[in-house]
Amino acid sequence: MTLISKKKIHYTISKELRAYLHEYDRESRLPVTYRDLLRYSGSFPLMDRNGRDTLWQTVFYEPSTLVELSAGLAEVYALLRTDGDLSFTDHLLADRIDYCQFGNSNPFRVRIVNQLNDNYDYFYVKQADASRVYGLELEHLLSPNRINYLVCGDSLIEEHIAGIPGDDFIRDHLKRPHLNQVRIAKEFVKFNERCFARLLGDMRAYNYVIIATPDFEDEQYRVRSIDFDQQSYEGKKNMYLPQFFKDNRKVVQMCSQLLKTETIRQYQAEERTLIARRVRLERYRLKALMDVMRRDETSTPEKTAQLKQQLNQHYATTAFDRCRSMGDVVHQNLKMMLLARPRPE
Repeated sequence: MTLISKKKIHYTISKELRAYLHEYDRESRLPVTYRDLLRYSGSFPLMDRNGRDTLWQTVFYEPSTLVELSAGLAEVYALLRTDGDLSFTDHLLADRIDYCQFGNSNPFRVRIVNQLNDNYDYFYVKQADASRVYGLELEHLLSPNRINYLVCGDSLIEEHIAGIPGDDFIRDHLKRPHLNQVRIAKEFVKFNERCFARLLGDMRAYNYVIIATPDFEDEQYRVRSIDFDQQSYEGKKNMYLPQFFKDNRKVVQMCSQLLKTETIRQYQAEERTLIARRVRLERYRLKALMDVMRRDETSTPEKTAQLKQQLNQHYATTAFDRCRSMGDVVHQNLKMMLLARPRPE
């Protein structure tokens, strides 16, 4: 069983990383920041439709503060979704703001409602953290998913990623008769491979979602991370392999029952091939990001040394001895994953 012993250290965004964000249009001035949302005057627990505690608190503000915040949050949504086109913000309303004290980022979740048709969307306001930003950017460059986010000072704005939370899916959907379990197993193997390639940790079931897409004969699935706090921070290799988390056990058991070893290796090879293609496509931007990350501090020397040792053992190499930072470790691990076959567990 894989456990996280302590809360992650917060790492501020360096000048070099901020210059990268500016170069690639990830930085913007915002009318509302994380600190502004901390001015709430009270809160109450938010329950789901089945009466279960969501671990979120719906917060409320003084009327004058709420008017000011709602207009500013509509502009933030426009910056995130339409590159700052404010022509439609008059009919947008921030009708609910939730706050979560669970986890590293203590995020606010904002619900934006279109008053013309009552349709709504969400976005998140979090404390900006360097490792979280690296995680988002690596997701954008190396995964099948594109992701929108903005940084302003110590505030981070993230789009909402729609899907069925992994823990809900495992509890409520995994045994449904119509579910194509083989396709779910295949996608979990590929997700496991993506996380390990770029060293994204802590993929417990509530940190990813399952996206189901109807096909002409069946459904296709994709497993997608929604939490990037633990990008290359922990020292234990198994932290970067979702298969080792206790709450993913039912999916892992399903994979072992339905997929032969040769099939699993095939899916791993397929995913590594896709990652390699993305690396070639985004090679200049990825190099710019890795140059910054390799000079940055995103973990402790102890954790970095531990991960280097465990990855050396995993690949039967000494290549990781040359790494001086977690950024170096990520860079070397990508090379090992894409240019050589990893040893079987």
